[in-house]
Amino acid sequence: MAISNLRTGLKNNLATISGLRVVETLPDVVNPPMAMIGIERVQYNKQNNRSMAEYTFKVTVVLGRVSERSAQQAMDVYIAPGSGSIKYAIESDRTLGGYAFDVFVAETTAIGAVSINALDYYSAEFSVQVFAS
Repeated sequence: MAISNLRTGLKNNLATISGLRVVETLPDVVNPPMAMIGIERVQYNKQNNRSMAEYTFKVTVVLGRVSERSAQQAMDVYIAPGSGSIKYAIESDRTLGGYAFDVFVAETTAIGAVSINALDYYSAEFSVQVFAS
């Protein structure tokens, strides 16, 4: 199993959200609304047979400019549980196409302004735990 398979599974799950662009790698140019998938940490030996690892991905969702009220309203939908939410989409196929044992969104943080290429966007970071071997 390659980490890229897990990233692709996350991308496929997120692609179920209409209108959201999803990229598996961090782009040079941001084109909101966009979800960017990056890996933060890998913890090994999560089971007795030591074949299980826990992968922590950070999914950063970037919407319109901070001053746009619609960006904040759209983020509310992405953050809230239920249809249209990032959590719901990511957990829609908990095996990520057969490459993982389980996946879940642990938390949402850094909700607010982020500066990218000297422009301020409204964004949030979703911490995603993936268990795979």
